[in-house]
Amino acid sequence: MMIPENLLSQISLGEDSNHQFKQNITNADSLASEMAAFANADGGIIYIGVNDDGSIPGLSFSDVSRINQIISNAASQHIKSPLTVKTENIPVGENRIVIALTIPKGQDKPYFDRNGVIWFKTGADKRKINSREELCRLFQSVDRFHADELPTKTGIDKLDKLRFRDFLQKTYDIPLPDDPDELRILLQNMNLATDDGMLNLAGVLLFTERPEWIKPQFIVKAVRYPGNDIHVSEYIDTEDFSGPLQRIFDDAMAFIMRNLHKIQAGRGVNTPGIPEIPPVVFEELLVNALVHRDYLISAPIRIFIFDNRIEIISPGNLPNNLTVEKIRKGNSNIRNPVLASFIAKGLLPYRGLGSGIKRAFEHWSALDLIDDRDGCLFTAIIYRKEIITG
Repeated sequence: MMIPENLLSQISLGEDSNHQFKQNITNADSLASEMAAFANADGGIIYIGVNDDGSIPGLSFSDVSRINQIISNAASQHIKSPLTVKTENIPVGENRIVIALTIPKGQDKPYFDRNGVIWFKTGADKRKINSREELCRLFQSVDRFHADELPTKTGIDKLDKLRFRDFLQKTYDIPLPDDPDELRILLQNMNLATDDGMLNLAGVLLFTERPEWIKPQFIVKAVRYPGNDIHVSEYIDTEDFSGPLQRIFDDAMAFIMRNLHKIQAGRGVNTPGIPEIPPVVFEELLVNALVHRDYLISAPIRIFIFDNRIEIISPGNLPNNLTVEKIRKGNSNIRNPVLASFIAKGLLPYRGLGSGIKRAFEHWSALDLIDDRDGCLFTAIIYRKEIITG
């Protein structure tokens, strides 16, 4: 009997984060850890009866009966919460079978094995989740937790009262409370402070004077390089931007604008030229980076300006099932809902959920978006057109 072509073609690609090979299964606990890792990620298929090198010895009928029992036990009793999995028996030779075990992306993450260990896929392998940040990110992926609500050790006394007063006046037409208890209750009701009266991450990033003293990693680093490559020590212009998000945005925009060419476009010599790329493109992409970056990763946003392109690099790949194709069409997934809600109230030029990337493409089609899941980065590349002078 011929081995089915679709099975051969899949196995020829080797193992990856969604496909795994097992020659045999003898232990329900071991299988449960594999299944939990798939369920905590994007789901996948385990081909049982296939060697690591891609050869296909298959399983006997007695093996299939025994392994199906192990699968049933592992899925129902060895994982918390239980999983609903699917098996398909694929004939691969005379009296030989490969079991394709499909594990869905879990709806009740995180999944534990019987020992309380949370497993996660890393490429073709799995590993234990053993850091607070990783566990937070897993909860974040199923909308049970958001990084911008993380408590900080920052008291309300660190609030930039002038900035917050102006926001209250402009947005709600209410005064800043004089009484500290009233102020604390207001901040808690606005989801900017925790139950114990400390500012959360959103409160720090939006309404303290020096967020970088509290969270020094959440800044923007910008560099203008000569040529089209990163240099270790050679640059034309460089600056770090810190402060509340509104100030970071304004200063980063000013850096980009001063490093763009200005085009006269038929205007008089004494008339200020127009930027080579419409400023709205950078507004949209920079706001997107500040609002939707992964604040569980301790790293800055980076802006690199080269002769032929500008790159805006954000910590964190696209969350959940979001893809570059989906965000180009206007789909979105709010990673930091508290930040997004305040930014939408006029703190930054945020024009509506899911529309920023789409609008950037409408104004400048020479854009690339790169979702680097292995490097945990999202990069927007804005290509510059050759400027002809003389």
